[in-house]
Amino acid sequence: MLASQLSVHFFLQMAAILLACWLVGVLARKFGQPAAVGEMIAGIALGPSLFGLLLPHAQATLFPKPTLDVLYVGAQLGVGLYMFLVGSEFDSSHFRARYRSAMLVSLAGIAVPFALAVALTPWLRGVAGLFAAKASLADASLFMGAAMAITAFPMLARIVHDRGLSGTPLGTLALTAGAVDDAAAWCILAIVLTSFGGSWSSAWLTIGGGAAFALFMVTVGRRSLGRLFAATTSGDALGPSRLAWLLILFCLCAWAMDAIGIHAVFGGFLLGACLPKGPLTERLRERLQPFVSVFLVPMFFTYSGLKTQMALVLDPSILPAALAILLASFAGKGLACWVAARVSGESHADAMAIGALMNTRGMMELILANLALQAGIIEPGLFAILVLMAVTSTLMATPLFNAILRWQAARRHIEPVAQVLS
Repeated sequence: MLASQLSVHFFLQMAAILLACWLVGVLARKFGQPAAVGEMIAGIALGPSLFGLLLPHAQATLFPKPTLDVLYVGAQLGVGLYMFLVGSEFDSSHFRARYRSAMLVSLAGIAVPFALAVALTPWLRGVAGLFAAKASLADASLFMGAAMAITAFPMLARIVHDRGLSGTPLGTLALTAGAVDDAAAWCILAIVLTSFGGSWSSAWLTIGGGAAFALFMVTVGRRSLGRLFAATTSGDALGPSRLAWLLILFCLCAWAMDAIGIHAVFGGFLLGACLPKGPLTERLRERLQPFVSVFLVPMFFTYSGLKTQMALVLDPSILPAALAILLASFAGKGLACWVAARVSGESHADAMAIGALMNTRGMMELILANLALQAGIIEPGLFAILVLMAVTSTLMATPLFNAILRWQAARRHIEPVAQVLS
């Protein structure tokens, strides 16, 4: 397809994508859901699951296959910058505040879903349409463990912030445990991506390179970035020159992680996490977040949706596997985190709230699923299940969390009255 035709399609596609995401995002907010939930649903609706089902010719005309490479590049840029901004919000002070409790909750939230994944994977590998034929039992088990254990740290942080719980013990515990869970899941996925389709000797080189890069960033890189931006104040924190240098560093870090065989998103996240917190990162989010969230991230949702065939989930051979994965993921992680929070001394209501928050998977699940599909580890059937998991877990998170807080507030009001009556 000629470059001029590609550009014509691109602008028309973007108009349709932005309109659909805006409309469904507004509808989601009316039902008390984050706009991101609506955007995820809009991305799925533009694919074969709805638009392609109702108007297949129109859908194929708007999204012809030769144009999807352009959409893919935009989607990768969007998700890379998104993870860069997520990293810039990563505050290590949370670890010091509730370290022991958070590690217990996080360990339970990883270990139980992982054990369930290991138990389910031998059966799942025998179901057609889930795993690639060349995916070994070890690769499949590790991937399913990461997919079932991951927590959407950005969505969790947004819920905690919106409820005004950022500085509370509950909010701090949830943020810390969610951050550890996310980091562990991404490390597991990195191992799967580096080992899949190759020998462990080459995989260890990639893992070693990734570990060396991460170590460099959190030591030398963090200190260098601190000195580079030490003189910033709230007024001049991010002028055009500093923004240009940050974006150059982002591209180099993304390239470095891609070049060693992991993925660009890890480089973006590491750079963001190592930036000095304060006026610089606040201004960075002010400058980039609107464009990334409104323009680039919808490209990622749509690219994911174009590869999602929700009808596959209803296939009689896949439906039992889908139900088993969803049940094991939600119940396993929620109950494990609730028990761990109770053991660490949290109240029953706070422990339930932790379980609800830790079950949020959102965009992190979509990124993980896309990387696995791109690498050839999973097939469209499992991809559709994971997309369904991302959407349903995010849809459930806010209402369930709000209901627990309302129940907790009602109990606090009733208990003094009961004591007086007794």
